[in-house]
Amino acid sequence: MTVTDPRPLTGEPLSLDLLNTRWMSDGEPRDLLADTEGLAVWLAAHGLDGRFASDGATLDRTRTAREALKALVDRPGDPDATARVDAVLEHGRIRAELTAEGPGERVEFAEPAWGPGWTAARDYLDLLRTAPDRIRICAHEACILHFLDTSRNGTRRWHSMATCGNRAKASRHYARTKDQ
Repeated sequence: MTVTDPRPLTGEPLSLDLLNTRWMSDGEPRDLLADTEGLAVWLAAHGLDGRFASDGATLDRTRTAREALKALVDRPGDPDATARVDAVLEHGRIRAELTAEGPGERVEFAEPAWGPGWTAARDYLDLLRTAPDRIRICAHEACILHFLDTSRNGTRRWHSMATCGNRAKASRHYARTKDQ
């Protein structure tokens, strides 16, 4: 049986997509990583299911990485949050290698259960290198989703104009008409 991804926002860079394994639905918090089945859905969504197991140890390490990334996104530059992400990154390394196709790199993990979380933390480093000012949290007060602003002028405020953007506009309209 194939389980579909229930999240309202998918397709973001891996690190932000890991943060988006938590979302709000009808005012209630949801968590895709509540169990190993949800982890399997997330791993499959990123083609990581062939590399990493969807077991209890991997779930625990992936949640740890998610919490570390969340702390750093919420408090950029905070030494404690930075140390938490660094602690995740200590569980893997990139080894240079020469293959028949030429120079390459291979990621190694002392404990494979850290693989998905390490990969997401590594992705976050890439975002910080290329577009740190484009990492956003949805501006709607009841939304907890994260996105990479790919708009031309870099002014996107909501993870989705169709949901959070419309809610915010409707809320402002209601407030204006109520005051009149």
